[in-house]
Amino acid sequence: MGRSSVHSGPAQDLWSAARILGLEAEQTDAHQPTMLGLYPEIEPFDEGTLLVSDIHTLYYEQSGKPDGKPVVYLHGGPGGGTSALDRRYFDPEVYRIVLFDQRGSGKSEPSAELRENTTWDIVEDIEKLRKHFGIDKWVVFGGSWGSTLALSYAQTHPDRVKALILRGIFTLRKKELDFFYQFGTSMLFPEAWDAYTSVIPESERDDFVSAYYKRLTSDDEEERSKAACAWSTWEVSTSRLQPDPDLIAKASNDKWALAFARIEAHYFKHAGFFPRDGYLLEDEQIAKMKGIPAVIVQGRYDVVCPASTAWTLHKKWEGSEIYFVGDAGHSAKEEGIASKLVEAADKFKEL
Repeated sequence: MGRSSVHSGPAQDLWSAARILGLEAEQTDAHQPTMLGLYPEIEPFDEGTLLVSDIHTLYYEQSGKPDGKPVVYLHGGPGGGTSALDRRYFDPEVYRIVLFDQRGSGKSEPSAELRENTTWDIVEDIEKLRKHFGIDKWVVFGGSWGSTLALSYAQTHPDRVKALILRGIFTLRKKELDFFYQFGTSMLFPEAWDAYTSVIPESERDDFVSAYYKRLTSDDEEERSKAACAWSTWEVSTSRLQPDPDLIAKASNDKWALAFARIEAHYFKHAGFFPRDGYLLEDEQIAKMKGIPAVIVQGRYDVVCPASTAWTLHKKWEGSEIYFVGDAGHSAKEEGIASKLVEAADKFKEL
């Protein structure tokens, strides 16, 4: 019996899975190409906050060219927050790059707050930011949950969108959630799946999202923390073709993990606050984006947001372009995906 099958409880399960995946990544690092194609590191020329409700204050930043072509970056999760690397998909001599942390995420306050936190709240936050900056129309860039939000925004405010750059398409249908959180990805990452499921009793395993939601909204701080670590570790362990030990380690950061896990579970428990399953892919909704230039970048081996959703969207959306990256999973930080996203942003410089 191998060492990975020896457990002493849920905490040991989580540690073992992260260790195995981390070692796997370390062993393959020597064979990984450096991530090429991103623009150089830059610092913001403007940072601030915007009060968007009685509860929520959003952090935002601007970088690149102050009078340049505006682009807004929509981060994933929900609950993931932004990072300095997110500025680097865009030519800073051309683009005015707007990043913000969504409600409860990153540097926005209060952290991990679920009240007044729905898809439609954030859609209107994007509009409030656009008006705050005096921008007429902008390019909208979003991956994973960011693609969900970008589609929601474009279908609600199509006249404010110059173009869409989307990655790792996620429309929050039940079958997409079930594939990742119930049965599907588990077949490919059994050691990480064991750690993820070990937190939940057998009697509740018919609905992991609900079981985790109950724990992530518990009054018991220790229970919340343990559930947040397990939920977050599962996602970061499966998001790249080659697991990233630094990303896996991030899941042990209590503040980040709690915001990420709580907000994700909140949205997924409530089906994204959409009126119907499959809402974003309905013909009537797709028609609202007619004429908006769009590029879809999809990792062929994405097991978080499988390629079938991107393909369905592309087939329904006349004029959209789709690019499958053959040596990538879900992460925007994988070389092939990063390069294609930069290429898409470069393409829209002339709009």
